[in-house]
Amino acid sequence: MTDANRFAADPLTHDEPDFSITHETDPSGVLVAGFSSFGLAGLTAVDYLVDRLDLHETGHITVDSLPSITPFENGHPRHHTRFFSRDDLDITVLTGELYVPQLAADALTTAITDWTAENGVQEIAVPAGIPLAHGPDDHRTFYIATPDYHEKRLTDRDIPPMGSGFLDGVNAGILEHAIDTDLAAATYVTPVHAEVPDVEASLRLLDALDAVYDLDLDTEPLQQFAKQVRDYYAELNARVEDIDDSQRPDDRMYM
Repeated sequence: MTDANRFAADPLTHDEPDFSITHETDPSGVLVAGFSSFGLAGLTAVDYLVDRLDLHETGHITVDSLPSITPFENGHPRHHTRFFSRDDLDITVLTGELYVPQLAADALTTAITDWTAENGVQEIAVPAGIPLAHGPDDHRTFYIATPDYHEKRLTDRDIPPMGSGFLDGVNAGILEHAIDTDLAAATYVTPVHAEVPDVEASLRLLDALDAVYDLDLDTEPLQQFAKQVRDYYAELNARVEDIDDSQRPDDRMYM
């Protein structure tokens, strides 16, 4: 089955970011999405899931009217934002290597949530790093989740809630959408350091995802995995750092 859906931020405004989703199979009931931001901890985590769970590419997202990138490996180009899954696992993983500025966050959120609604996706989990001033005791993963997600996934898990603050960007858009719909959603956040990728932060996010979804992950190889992709992620992070400050999410939203 081929499902090619086009979602526009504003169909009458041609210079608005316009995201297009193509998916070749029926998606799973659970979507785990990692995006290019803050030390790339969330993106590293989902990239590792794809590698360790032996997932296969099943779709991608493209965008018009937004500066884009085309990653390549061993001389072969690929889409910057891709879906992965396998037949015997009820999880689809979304890896987003393109940095999405604030002006395009709503359009991407709408594309993803419209697609999940049309394809029966029941929940979304987003692992992410946050540039939060912190001490050693804060080297933990916290959650911000809708009540239905909490009841289904977190009641017996040793993962604390984030105290208070504000979300923005795609993470905020997904949770805001989920508040008033049947979509269950959570963002898992952990403090990150300046190094790219922050392997310890990625490990914390992976431990949380493993505990919630019973993935039976072996995270020992992550250090070697991170070493292999460090140069690539460093270049990707440099692109994020070059983004104008007005297009960045605020770094002050967590307490």
